[in-house]
Amino acid sequence: MSGKRPFKKEKIEERILHDVNVFLRTHMRDSRLKFVSVTKVEISSDYSHAKVYWDTFDSDIKVEAEIAFSKVRGKIRSMLAKTLKIRHTPELNFVYDSQFESEKAISEILDEEAGRGKHTGSQTS
Repeated sequence: MSGKRPFKKEKIEERILHDVNVFLRTHMRDSRLKFVSVTKVEISSDYSHAKVYWDTFDSDIKVEAEIAFSKVRGKIRSMLAKTLKIRHTPELNFVYDSQFESEKAISEILDEEAGRGKHTGSQTS
């Protein structure tokens, strides 16, 4: 029976991710959430809490988006309650996902190192 729990949990996480992204595109009028996407959802083992990771294409609006999420958290949870087929809708905790910023920084470092390697390599030739 333990084999079913992770599958169910994964399905609920996928559904929350999908539904919140749809809500952001179709029901949220707050311009601070215009360029925000949910990247990942982690639900607690008792299904009472969900961490909803989000990112934005414009890192300059990160703080404003955090404020906006704090104001619409209840509305999004209510919308989820209507679409999810579970007894209790989890409390939502919106968390900024810095994954893309980290990837960009790593990529820039690798590009710099590659550039140095080219210069160093051409000097030894």
